[in-house]
Amino acid sequence: MSAAKPSPNQSLGGTLRRLVSGKHRSPLPGFGPGLAVTISWLTVMLFVPLIALIAKSISLTPSEFLAAAWSDRARAAYTLTFGAAAIAAVVDVILGLLFAWVIVRYRFPGRQMLDAIVDLPFALPTAVAGLVYSSLYVKNGWFGQFLVPLGIEGAYSRFAIVLVLVFLGLPFVVRTVQPLLSSLEGDIEEAAASLGASRWQTFMRVILPSLMPALYTGFALAFARGLGEYGSIIFVSTNIPFKSEIAPMLIYSRLEDYKYEEATAIAVVLLAGSITTLMLINWLEARNRRYAR
Repeated sequence: MSAAKPSPNQSLGGTLRRLVSGKHRSPLPGFGPGLAVTISWLTVMLFVPLIALIAKSISLTPSEFLAAAWSDRARAAYTLTFGAAAIAAVVDVILGLLFAWVIVRYRFPGRQMLDAIVDLPFALPTAVAGLVYSSLYVKNGWFGQFLVPLGIEGAYSRFAIVLVLVFLGLPFVVRTVQPLLSSLEGDIEEAAASLGASRWQTFMRVILPSLMPALYTGFALAFARGLGEYGSIIFVSTNIPFKSEIAPMLIYSRLEDYKYEEATAIAVVLLAGSITTLMLINWLEARNRRYAR
């Protein structure tokens, strides 16, 4: 005589008991191997190089480290690197929000083409981007012939560095904001309008707070990209110490002089500053999410 089949209620009760007790298997197989591969990859590709970098800098005495990493030339390079990356990231947040808004909220001919062009900086080699920008903004370039007489130097200047970083960091903001903007329901805006809110009030008090976590993330990604950029900047900057020399260029200069310890010390400061900035951005993002809830 065959055993009676459990009723749906009994099956549901058993499932709930397993979930409460924690004795249930994940429906997705391969957690163990996947976790092992993830940890191994992070160890080899991320943690080991960072440990090697720090170990190389430890070979310097505190006075030697300070002399190499905090010289007048190094401080000038840090100021330009962090300042240009921050300014470019702020501009990217503004332009990226505008671009994402147009792509998501409007339908017009060429919309898909515009959406695809946003990703161009991802595929374009940075050296090509630097070369194109330097040729466009020189005195006899397409844009430079109009801007240079007005005193706007778009090539071989600090403004040129910011300009290139804006171009390279824009896709990070657009692709971070675009999915969240697409998920926002139009009913919320209609409810705000029915309560008498203007379009500007609806955007500032309803839409923008919901987009702030994505904007923080986009800013962090664009800022981090700007800190490490090198290939395009050497084409649009004069690379003069104390004037237009960025920190990655100073590291390269130290390596050319076979001063590996000094190059490592500058790299450690640059790494510490970028990690601190990213941690601050993540804290602000988490705080904003808690406030939104």
